[in-house]
Amino acid sequence: MSNPDAARSCQAVSCAWSIAGQGPPLFLIHGIGAARNTWAKLLPILTPHFTVVTYDLRGHGESPKGEGEFNLNHLVEDLEAIRKATGIAAMHLAGHSLGGMIGPAYARAYPEKVLSLGLLSTAAFRTDDDSQKVWAVVKAMEEKGIPPVLETLSDRWFTDDFITNHPDVVAARLKQVVNTDAEVFLNVFRIYAGTEMGPWLHQVTAPALVLTGEHDGGCNPRLNQQIADALPVSELVILPRYKHSLLLEAGESVAKELCRFIDGL
Repeated sequence: MSNPDAARSCQAVSCAWSIAGQGPPLFLIHGIGAARNTWAKLLPILTPHFTVVTYDLRGHGESPKGEGEFNLNHLVEDLEAIRKATGIAAMHLAGHSLGGMIGPAYARAYPEKVLSLGLLSTAAFRTDDDSQKVWAVVKAMEEKGIPPVLETLSDRWFTDDFITNHPDVVAARLKQVVNTDAEVFLNVFRIYAGTEMGPWLHQVTAPALVLTGEHDGGCNPRLNQQIADALPVSELVILPRYKHSLLLEAGESVAKELCRFIDGL
């Protein structure tokens, strides 16, 4: 559970980050078992308009994992540490999947530092059945190991056409997961499974773009409609045909939606 006061008491780690482009600051937060290179398709569109900061979550990419198990509040404080390191006073934020939970939790803890939010392929207002399904994935990975479950995840992440036409991209994504420390991967997956933003989303006042794929099983349009309805100022966009891995499969479209939304504020 996200708690603004608890977040400030969590010890941050020094995450690896990059900065590029010019214009208003835009911080991008990746999801489970990924890294800041997951934004590569978006950067050519975003950097002419924004000063873009990307970073690796703790235990991902080039970032240290810190000591012991961590929670959503720790990830909020990691982001705040990066903001301080950049010297940026306030920024636009966009996050994918788990990143789409970190962004709103950060905006709740530090509302004065957030100009807008992008919630990309994330989840809230899960039913009991929704929660059981996502926890079943966690349990399967805990019992069988992560690699045996990955084929199921790739079918949930990518469309069939993309799997057929871009096997190299799919293989690289799965390798990225396997190369992530298993304890870290399961830790962040538990955070993703156990976070319920529904009770506090109405407290997040920054204008928000809520975006997901039409056929994203775990972060589906039904849940994203409820997210948009709960946020005081929001816009919902459903990208036809796509599943969960929007950044890799439809990065250009996502970038254009972010530009359009922020430019319209």
